[in-house]
Amino acid sequence: MFKGTARIAALLALMTATSATAQGLFSSPRQPMFDQAQPLVAQAQPIISTKASAPTDRRQASLFIGQQGTSLLAPYPARTRSKPRTRSAARFVVPFGSQVSQLRSLIATVESGSMGYDGLVYGATVKPPRAPSQMTLAEIDLWTRQTPGQNHAIGRYQFIPKTLRRLVKIQGLSPDTRFSPQVQDLLADQLLREAGLNALLAGDLSRRKFMHNIAKIWAGLPTSSGHSYYKGVAGNKAGMSWSRFDREMARIFPNAA
Repeated sequence: MFKGTARIAALLALMTATSATAQGLFSSPRQPMFDQAQPLVAQAQPIISTKASAPTDRRQASLFIGQQGTSLLAPYPARTRSKPRTRSAARFVVPFGSQVSQLRSLIATVESGSMGYDGLVYGATVKPPRAPSQMTLAEIDLWTRQTPGQNHAIGRYQFIPKTLRRLVKIQGLSPDTRFSPQVQDLLADQLLREAGLNALLAGDLSRRKFMHNIAKIWAGLPTSSGHSYYKGVAGNKAGMSWSRFDREMARIFPNAA
C-alpha cells in the first residue's frame, strides 16, 4: 500500500515540476526563430541623378558637357563664313557665270566652230598627233616648234603659240597639264580680263569699247567697220556681221551701256 502511495506522490511531483518548467518556457516573450529579413540587394540608386538642375544654356544639353568640339554629340559650333579665296592680279580668273559662258560660246562660233575644244586652224598642213584637248601643253609646244612655217592656232579659242605660252606662264601651269576644256576656258578668261571684262561688269567700260577690245584679240570677231581687225593678215576675216555681234553682246550684257 505504501509503495502505491509513494508512486502516486512521485507522479504528482513530476507533473508539478513539468508544469512549472513549461510555464517558464512560454511565460517570457516569444522570440522569432529567424531575424527580420534583410533585402539581398540594397535599394537601387539611379545611375544618373534625376535631381540635378537642368543646364541653363540650351547649347550645353550634351552627354559630354564641357567637352565641346571633342564629341560627336556635342553642340555644333557657331557657323562662320569662310573668306573667299583670292588670287593675285596676274592670276585672276573671271567668274564662271552665265554671261561669261555665253561670251565664250559666241567667240567660239567664229573661231573654232563645230570643232570646239579640238579646233585646229585650217592652214596647219602638219596636224598634231592627237586631238588638241587630249594633248599636254608640252606636247603642243613641241608640235609648234617641230612644224615651223605654218599656222598653229589651236583649241576652241584658237590660241597662237606666243599667246598660249604667255597665258600658261601667267596661270602657272605645268608642262604636263592637259589642254583640257577647263584649261582652255581658264586661258580664255585671262584674255577676257585683259580686254576689260571686269570693268565692263562694273560699269566702268562701255559695251562697244569692250567689243572693240576683244575683236583685237580674236580675229573672227568684227570691228564697227564690219571687218576683222586683222583683215588681210594670214587670210583673217570676220565670221559675223557687226550688227549681229552688237545684238548678241546686248543680249549677254543687258545692263552694260
